[in-house]
Amino acid sequence: MPTFKYSAKDQDAQTVTGKVVANDLEMVVQELRSRRLIIISIDEEKPSAFFTPSAERAKAIKTEDIILFSRQMATMVDAGIPILQTVEALEEQASNPSLKKIIGAVRDDIRLGSSLSAAFAKHPKVFDNLFVNMIKVGETGGVLTTVLDRLSSYMEKSDRLKRKVAGAMIYPTVVVSMAFIITVGLMIFVVPTFKSIYGSFNKDLPPLTAALLNFSDALKHQALYYLAAIVALVFMYINYKKTPAGSLRIDQYKLKAPVFGDLICKVAVSRFCRTLSVLVQSGVPILEGLDVVRKTIGNRALELVVEDVIKSVREGQSIAEPLTRSKVFPSMVTKMVAVGEQSGQLDKMLIKVADFFDEQVDAVVENLTSLIEPFIIGFLGIVIGFIVVALFMPILNMTQLLK
Repeated sequence: MPTFKYSAKDQDAQTVTGKVVANDLEMVVQELRSRRLIIISIDEEKPSAFFTPSAERAKAIKTEDIILFSRQMATMVDAGIPILQTVEALEEQASNPSLKKIIGAVRDDIRLGSSLSAAFAKHPKVFDNLFVNMIKVGETGGVLTTVLDRLSSYMEKSDRLKRKVAGAMIYPTVVVSMAFIITVGLMIFVVPTFKSIYGSFNKDLPPLTAALLNFSDALKHQALYYLAAIVALVFMYINYKKTPAGSLRIDQYKLKAPVFGDLICKVAVSRFCRTLSVLVQSGVPILEGLDVVRKTIGNRALELVVEDVIKSVREGQSIAEPLTRSKVFPSMVTKMVAVGEQSGQLDKMLIKVADFFDEQVDAVVENLTSLIEPFIIGFLGIVIGFIVVALFMPILNMTQLLK
């Protein structure tokens, strides 16, 4: 049975703490009330991860799990089932152990009188600012079902877009990795055999062959140094990215990078427009919506643009002006945003822009795949060709001398 730690006030208004072993939170509440204690807080003791059975250890919570959870909650709330009973039912149905535990914690908070949005807010790694803010609006406005449907649709489209971009990167990443491994294998295991053969010739080797053999020798005997250098560079990059200046500079380069920069920019614009449109459509105040977008956009350079937009709106100006000044958002986006503001249909315009850029991302991904494939094949041909020519050049020279 789980153990619960509690904090409460006794009849003398003194704070008391202790532990209770019980099947669930409800039993703990009943036990403490029978002692005439006023409950302040109750927390379940978490077992050490080292002693947790492997079947019960944390399992990653995927976007699909959250989408399914939202859809099921929307259906049950729309059917008129009370929130507490809905959450209890969803806890029983959850197949992911980690999500099941979090839903259980949400259920316990609701039993203690917490709102649904406040209960979700205690788990920011699973339910982000966008999710919590929209649930809060749904609770306040009595449109929780509508908000959950919109939230689920938004997450589905965002996840689909993310999968497309990730899928486009898989093929080139796998091919380049295999090419690198094969090349290193040739340099370490195949090329050295030619060195022993050419050593018996007692002749000067062509410069190209000599350079290749020297590089192979260095790679074979100093592989650990090269590996250590790569690890050090990766470590330096990670630490640099954690700094504000480093994060900004890297994200700025991503937006301007050749080939991939255009794709990253289109994905970011689509995410900005779709997120803001869903928030505005659900009744979230524009400043709160922009703040949520700033925290979820995922690019420091674009965060600064959104901060400029927030400042502009606070001063009574439009959203379109700072977007135009940023020179990150295409003119089509800024003009449609301006029209949406003037006509009072900002959410509809943002949805149209997001849908358009989703189509653009599809086109860029297809073109990127078709462009990268011949480039990789050509690069591999050059590398392998260089190795072959360098290795067989002395043999060709000897053949010519014999003739």
